Amino acid sequence: MKVILREDLENLGKCGDVVEVKAGYGRNFLIPRNLAIAATKGNVKAINEVKLQKNLRDKKLRREAERIKDHIEKISCTAEVNVGEEDKMFGSITATAISELLQAQGVEVDRRKIELEEPIKALGVYAVPIKVAHDVVANLKLWVVKKS
Repeated sequence: MKVILREDLENLGKCGDVVEVKAGYGRNFLIPRNLAIAATKGNVKAINEVKLQKNLRDKKLRREAERIKDHIEKISCTAEVNVGEEDKMFGSITATAISELLQAQGVEVDRRKIELEEPIKALGVYAVPIKVAHDVVANLKLWVVKKS
């Protein structure tokens, strides 16, 4: 069965591509979820409008993501932690803690968007990558200092 994709699908293709799929997958999954339409002559012509609308929507989302990225990069967060001998931290700074620090600054960021390889366990200044959109990554400046 040939279908025209209405959205970008990772394993199949981009919006507007005509792809060959198994009949059951097209009838029972793609078409009911409005991810694809049957590839007829009329639909092939109409898909250009869908492509145009998707491009406009993507550009709008990209502009919004860039605005959020600029806002995040202007912010500098400070995390005060308890330390022991030789400035050894008790505990660590995780993505959840960074999300709460950003929320106190007025920026809502899901903790899963914060891309820490491992929790921060030492004092210092860190550039924390935050995935705002598919290809937009902001770097938050995070100061980890000892509690006075």
